[in-house]
Amino acid sequence: MASSSGLARTPSKRMSRAQTMMVEIPNEDNSTADSELVPSSLASIAPILRVANEIEKDNPRVAYLCRFHAFEKAHQMDPTSSGRGVRQFKTYLLHRLEREEEETKPMLARNDPREIQMYYQQFYLKNIADGQYTKKPEEMAKIYQIASVLFDVLRTVVPVGRVDDQTQRFADEVEKKKEQFEHYNILPLYAVGVKPAIMELPEIQAALRAIQNVEGLPVARHTSDDTRQERGKPVNDVLDWLSFHFGFQKGNVANQREHLILLLANMDVRKKENLEGYTTLNADTIRKLVDKVFKNYRSWCNYLRCKSHLRQQLELIYISLYLLIWGEASNIRFMPECLCYIFHNMANEVYGILFSNARPVSGDTYENAPPDDEAFLRNVITPIYKVLQREVKRNKGGKASHSKWRNYDDLNEYFWSGKCFQLKWPMNVKADFFAHSDDPPLANETNNQITVGKRKPKTNFVEARTFWHLYRSFDRMWIFFIMAFQAMLIVAWNSGSLLGFFDEDVFRKVLTIFITAAFLNFLQATLDIILSFNAWRSLNFSQILRYLAKFAIAAFWAVVLPLAYSSSVQNPTGLVRFFSSWINDWQNESLYNYCLAIYLIPNILAAIIFLLPPLRRRMERSNWRIVTLFMWWAQASITYIFSFHYLPKLYVGRGMHEDFFSLLKYTMFWILLLISKLAFSYYVEILPLVQPTKIIMELHVDNYQWHEFFSEVKTHNIGVVIAIWSPIVLVYFMDAQIWYAIFSTLFGGIRGAFSHLGEIRTLGMLRSRFESVPRAFCRRLVPSPNQHNRKRHLDEATERKNIASFSLVWNKFIHSMRMQDLISDRDRDLLLVPSSSSDVSVVQWPPFLLASKIPIALDMAKDFKKKDDAGLFKKIETDDYMHSAVIECYETLRDILYNLLDDDADRLIVKEICYEVDMSIHQRRFLTDFRMSGLPALSNRLEKFLGILLSNVEDVDTFRSQIINVLQDIMEIITQDVMVNGSGIIARAHRHHEGDQKKEQRFEKINIDLIQMKTWREKIIRLYLLLTVKESAINVPPNLEARRRITFFANSLFMNMPSAPKVRDMLSFSVLTPYYKEDVLYSDEELTKENEDGISILFYLQRIYPDEWNNFLERVQPSENKDESEEARLKEEVRKWVSYRGQTLSKTVRGMMYYRQALELQYCLEFSDDSEILGGFQAFEDDPRYIEQAQALANMKFTYVVSCQVYGAQKKSSDQRDRSCYLNILNLMLKYPSLRVAYIDEREETVDGISQKVYYSVLVKGGEKLDEEIYRIRLPGPPTEIGEGKPENQNHAIIFTRGEALQTIDMNQDNYFEEAYKMRNVLEEFLKARHKERKPSILGLREHIFTGSVSSLAWFMSNQETSFVTIGQRILANPLRVRFHYGHPDIFDRIFHLTRGGISKASKIINLSEDIFAGFNSTLRGGYVTHHEYIQVGKGRDVGMNQISAFEAKVANGNGEQTLSRDVYRLGRRFDFYRMLSFYFTTVGFYFSSMVTVLIVYVFLYGRLYMVMSGLEQEIIENATIHQSKALEEALATQSVFQLGLLLVLPMVMEIGLEKGFRTALGDFIIMQLQLASVFFTFQLGTKAHYYGRTILHGGSKYRATGRGFVVFHARFADNYRLYSRSHFVKGLELLILLVLYEVYGQSYRSSSLYMFITVSMWFLVGSWLFAPFVFNPSGFDWQKTVDDWTDWKRWMGNRGGIGINPNKSWESWWEEEQEHLKFTNIRGRLLEIILVFRFFIYQYGIVYHLDIAHHSKKILVYGLSWLVMLTGLLVLKMVSMGRRRFGTDFQLMFRILKALLFLGFLSVMTVLFVVCGLTISDLFAAILAFLPTGWAILLIGQAMRPVLKSLKFWDSIKELARGYEYIMGLVLFMPTAILSWFPFVSEFQTRLLFNQAFSRGLQISMILAGRKEKDITSPVKYA
Repeated sequence: MASSSGLARTPSKRMSRAQTMMVEIPNEDNSTADSELVPSSLASIAPILRVANEIEKDNPRVAYLCRFHAFEKAHQMDPTSSGRGVRQFKTYLLHRLEREEEETKPMLARNDPREIQMYYQQFYLKNIADGQYTKKPEEMAKIYQIASVLFDVLRTVVPVGRVDDQTQRFADEVEKKKEQFEHYNILPLYAVGVKPAIMELPEIQAALRAIQNVEGLPVARHTSDDTRQERGKPVNDVLDWLSFHFGFQKGNVANQREHLILLLANMDVRKKENLEGYTTLNADTIRKLVDKVFKNYRSWCNYLRCKSHLRQQLELIYISLYLLIWGEASNIRFMPECLCYIFHNMANEVYGILFSNARPVSGDTYENAPPDDEAFLRNVITPIYKVLQREVKRNKGGKASHSKWRNYDDLNEYFWSGKCFQLKWPMNVKADFFAHSDDPPLANETNNQITVGKRKPKTNFVEARTFWHLYRSFDRMWIFFIMAFQAMLIVAWNSGSLLGFFDEDVFRKVLTIFITAAFLNFLQATLDIILSFNAWRSLNFSQILRYLAKFAIAAFWAVVLPLAYSSSVQNPTGLVRFFSSWINDWQNESLYNYCLAIYLIPNILAAIIFLLPPLRRRMERSNWRIVTLFMWWAQASITYIFSFHYLPKLYVGRGMHEDFFSLLKYTMFWILLLISKLAFSYYVEILPLVQPTKIIMELHVDNYQWHEFFSEVKTHNIGVVIAIWSPIVLVYFMDAQIWYAIFSTLFGGIRGAFSHLGEIRTLGMLRSRFESVPRAFCRRLVPSPNQHNRKRHLDEATERKNIASFSLVWNKFIHSMRMQDLISDRDRDLLLVPSSSSDVSVVQWPPFLLASKIPIALDMAKDFKKKDDAGLFKKIETDDYMHSAVIECYETLRDILYNLLDDDADRLIVKEICYEVDMSIHQRRFLTDFRMSGLPALSNRLEKFLGILLSNVEDVDTFRSQIINVLQDIMEIITQDVMVNGSGIIARAHRHHEGDQKKEQRFEKINIDLIQMKTWREKIIRLYLLLTVKESAINVPPNLEARRRITFFANSLFMNMPSAPKVRDMLSFSVLTPYYKEDVLYSDEELTKENEDGISILFYLQRIYPDEWNNFLERVQPSENKDESEEARLKEEVRKWVSYRGQTLSKTVRGMMYYRQALELQYCLEFSDDSEILGGFQAFEDDPRYIEQAQALANMKFTYVVSCQVYGAQKKSSDQRDRSCYLNILNLMLKYPSLRVAYIDEREETVDGISQKVYYSVLVKGGEKLDEEIYRIRLPGPPTEIGEGKPENQNHAIIFTRGEALQTIDMNQDNYFEEAYKMRNVLEEFLKARHKERKPSILGLREHIFTGSVSSLAWFMSNQETSFVTIGQRILANPLRVRFHYGHPDIFDRIFHLTRGGISKASKIINLSEDIFAGFNSTLRGGYVTHHEYIQVGKGRDVGMNQISAFEAKVANGNGEQTLSRDVYRLGRRFDFYRMLSFYFTTVGFYFSSMVTVLIVYVFLYGRLYMVMSGLEQEIIENATIHQSKALEEALATQSVFQLGLLLVLPMVMEIGLEKGFRTALGDFIIMQLQLASVFFTFQLGTKAHYYGRTILHGGSKYRATGRGFVVFHARFADNYRLYSRSHFVKGLELLILLVLYEVYGQSYRSSSLYMFITVSMWFLVGSWLFAPFVFNPSGFDWQKTVDDWTDWKRWMGNRGGIGINPNKSWESWWEEEQEHLKFTNIRGRLLEIILVFRFFIYQYGIVYHLDIAHHSKKILVYGLSWLVMLTGLLVLKMVSMGRRRFGTDFQLMFRILKALLFLGFLSVMTVLFVVCGLTISDLFAAILAFLPTGWAILLIGQAMRPVLKSLKFWDSIKELARGYEYIMGLVLFMPTAILSWFPFVSEFQTRLLFNQAFSRGLQISMILAGRKEKDITSPVKYA
């Protein structure tokens, strides 16, 4: 180094010889690169490098010294360069230092010590001394940070004692004040100098004073000055005091300080009329906040019967304490009662500290030495986190059974019992809770943290994998349906008429349903014991006793009722006497009747309580001993139907009953539904089958067509009865789902109509009602001083103000659509309302309403023959819009002409003309004084005149002369052709100025500058539009999305929504978006990258959105001659244009930031006077007073946090995509200053010489060029390893949100300005008075699916999703009261949820669908969810077949896990009967019904296979009695109606009809069917059924990344095969074989029409499952792609697998992955798999007896010989396989001889069989159908018994057998595709089918798919 530097050593020469490779630094030339790429273990040098980059331009030498200091510090921190990336980074820095040492020289002095001192002094004087009272706090924070770093560097450069006094004085001043200028989030609390407007708000100041009131708070006695100095600044407020005593982190304290201040300020200022003298908080504010924050804590204390430690006078301290605990709790935030326990003990400590009490056990004083900053984290949070961490290891990555490990819920529920107090305080880490078994401690753990012990049981509930959970959770529903079925069957069997029910014998038989109920209740009690057995060790004695008592009582009734019934004597005197005898002769009643009366007593009591919801609620929440005892008795008794089940007393699920009116609504809904369902079931499903069943049971069959084992036993043909009745029974249990679809459609449609949905759905409707829109806008969206006394009839001034207020928002809305390129400049001008309406005497409506009004008025005037003014004026005034347009045109033209003319004489002429017009109108002589025939010519010249005014000025003189010429023509036409006495006006003006100028010089002096003024130019544009626009404006805007938004916004103003509060009075809220690694902004490379067809994303979007692309070109106005900066600007704009049409983070952030824009505009409207509003938005934009105040209010009310989990890793990543994401996120922060990004920072730190990873939650914001860190909070460990990724990502960032409400927004969402304006109305729903005591905890919002225009599939998915988020959720919320949280964009009551576990649940696998569990949790804890449709948020959905299927699989997996969860169990048991039905059929029941629908097909076809193969069907159908009745044939087809599931489309049709008109709905429905929507939905039915069933049986749920890109590419055959082989293709082929066998072996005696009628829906299902992926695959029938697909599939099938081989590359790897669920399933799952496989053996057993070679023999020997053939075939295949493996390479000749011998042997055997044994060709095909299923069964059994077969060395044979089957299935599937690909028209038809939406808009999709791009793309950037 330079000798003048004054440095003691120069390590560069020594270290430069190190054998290292230079790290690849992206953007190395960029000055920000090195500071942002610092390895995590050297994080502390990043600020030094940032300072070096910052001052590089000012003084390169000082920047070099800073870098050298950073290098030295890095070397000291890691001398051996052992940290990850340290060696490479140090090498890079060393190379740069060596280069800069030579390049940089001191600028201010001769040596480095003096140089840096002089620069430091210069920097201080320039930026700090002069700037601290003029610069903003964020600028000063950066300056002080630079000054601090500079002085640190200075001390290493300048020798000790050589720092001059002035420099030292400056440094001391900086050190003293630097904490006042730290980077802040929203509130610069300690900043001096220029204070932001937000700190001047009186509510903020009052809240700050409240928390700074620390008078009387004691300070620890053992505090020394050194300790105080170590802990930072002195105690300034309550939070500092708590941190001082408990050791909270500095970042946590700062974060919660701001959080609390904003909470208090926002709550306190609400409804405050007078802000003068506002200095202190209202006591009620703190009390309300205490009630909200500690409602859960108080409930917890009451539940555990422990005394609450909340005391009066200390409320603010307690709130602060809870927030500090919550802010640092990390993953423990998912355990709310654990937080209650922690707070309970710490609150007691606070009381002890304040009043110097002693600890109750030890007697020690509470005043100990103050802990360090991380004491709370280390001593309280980390031990609990370690328990979580060790438990999640048992999960084995989601493979282990749920019963083997404890999740969040298990550990949290430990704190639901008094056992939690055994942990004591401070917590004893050797307590039972922390004890753990099996695993040894981690390497970096000490034994005193975790003790080893016996494995802990589950708490209260065990998530076992079994379908019995559906019965256990919803047993009342199953009992009801089974009892109803039994009763209907008894009535139909014994009577045939419902009136038969009143027959005494029938009635007595019907009473047996209670015996059935007793057995079913016994089953339920047994399941309770079995399924919860693993949790018994965690239960207390009373809970165990309750289980046993319930089991004993159920067993008692299951024995007593059947015995009593069997001994009862029938009463022979009829039904009337039967009832009367209960009163008159009760001693003689049968034992069964008495038993029944006793049995029903609990149910009668439950029915009474059911009708009294308040009583139920109080009983459940009560802690009185007598009530508890009564409830315990109720738990043990058997209740069903009306009652809810009384679970063991749990903390959640108590008192969540609705009010009586809500109960009445959903009860009536279900009573009507159940009546309809049961009536249909009786008359259509049960009754028609009874008579044929009786005949069949009496029928004796001798002629069996196979070997019948029980032919001599009289079985009453029970097999046939089961085959016939089984599908009917399944339909009976499933069809309630379809009845729900019908009723929800009807009720949802009615409710939607009453909500005014769809009243304005077209532009025509909008035009007809636009006049009332401003009034509705002001009524709904403008705060009123008196909300209850709004005048219906407004005066003209108020009307004008309303329109002016509306116009500001409307114009902002239109401008936002223009910036999104939805409309063109012309469309925008036609839609805008003039910002200033005070210049004309009439209301100025948007020009699109006034289109063609002026031309029509001109034609009317020209053609008007009468001379009566009144007639013409009446015709014009009949149309209000025409009247306004005429007057506006006249007055605007007058103003333009008058102000354009510069000469007074010219102005006088205009004035005279206007005077004549006004007088003639007033005196009713207008038609006399003016010629109407001259108006067309005048109009033409005016059009030309205005067109010239609006043209671009190139040559001023030419422009002026053109204006003058046309203006003179206009005046001549007016005075000569239009006015009768016009020449007199010119003459008078000429005489008046005769001496000044000549006549020919008239109208030559004009003011051209007027045209350049914005307001005048707007007037000219508007006048030009009024004169020129004709019918074309009727269709403005032409863009469909713009139309939808305009009509929805206008319609929403007439819907029922709360009135808007003032901005200051509204609830504050935050928006939280979780982000992982999705696209932020598409890069240039991604835009131009072409797929296999040569199509880029940009080209595709230009064709999909041609109008928007043209609007974009018009907006950016690319020039022909572009420089580099212009080129870069255009590229950036194109990137944004494309990204805003995808599902990117930048689109989401742009949408959410509309909230802030809306708040600022709302503030300006509220705090401005009438003149400013009437003056237009320009008045606000030009006034900094409004801007600053508006920004302050917006900051106080709105916060947006994006949780970019891996932002820190992306910042340091060398991966190009990660780096691009980081830069794009950074640019978003710089573009939107109020955007905050939270991320998890992983650092390496050395502790005791050992490097370990440390994790932090960090919040950053955009600075000047880079991000600035605001808060950093250390975590106990990696948070995302404990639970599911997304909820953990939300949880770590939720502490940085603010406000009383929290909106959760996903990464694929969008927002709109006009909808953001309604946000404060929605938030009022939290405060709205309701007739029930509860207030909503979640507000559900409507979504608009914006991805529906891409393809037909996207349209189907969009319609399906739209119907769910509108009519579906509408009916769920009201009347059914079971809406939950289904994702985003719902709004949470933030305080409610942060004290109850957060906004989602995160346990691994079980909470895969994390969103809905937030709704479950909210409901169980006393909240409820509403739904509101007057506001909408955009939502993207998957658009490709494979994407959609992956999404459906993920949701089905999630529902499978929900079925096993404790939340569903508790809701199913706690809800009353009717609400439970709603809950079941709208959650897991829908997926179970989907699975049952598929199961019905299987049961039906296997039943028919049994009947056909055994010959029973032929015997029965040919029986004369049955043949004549035809009843059986009708019954056989009963269930086929339900297979199509077309009724499930009803909600979709209803919603489209409601919002777009029923004609449109009908048209859409027909088009959807023509585009094979039914095929798509049937295919997705299979997806749901497969993944739901597999999840419950075997697990295997996982998050499936569906991708959110544009999917219009061709999926290869191998890809489709991998995705759908097991879920669809295998099942489809199985059903295909069944249908073929049913047709072939039954055709001789059955009519083909009957067969088709029965099986048409099944053939449809088979076709959908087998070929839908190819039909909906773009270019699926293109011949070249088909050939490529076949080649690719063969290559994939032939590739060998192995460790590390991707399943996409090898069939073997994929096959192994497909069996993964069997590797981890339990023995029960394996046995069930094997049992299900046995169905495949029936094919061989049935077919071999029908072969010609069997010669009608029915002996069992035939079946035995068939197995011999089967085994011989398998043996031959094995021999070939072994021969290929052993002789295929070294003994090729021997292998060929072996194959030849086998071939000859095969020919010989076949010849003998044909000639001697009578084998036929048909037998060969039949044998294939017989033996293929058997081989498949052997294969499946082998997979289930994998460990056994591997040990027996048979596994390779199984694998080869599987490969053979895969080849066969592939060929069967591929052949139809290949054949169809021969015909070119098929591909064209498919393209039309898939992209009809695009074709209807004139797009060339076929050209896109074929890759034939046009060469003349009108793109400024040649991307396409």
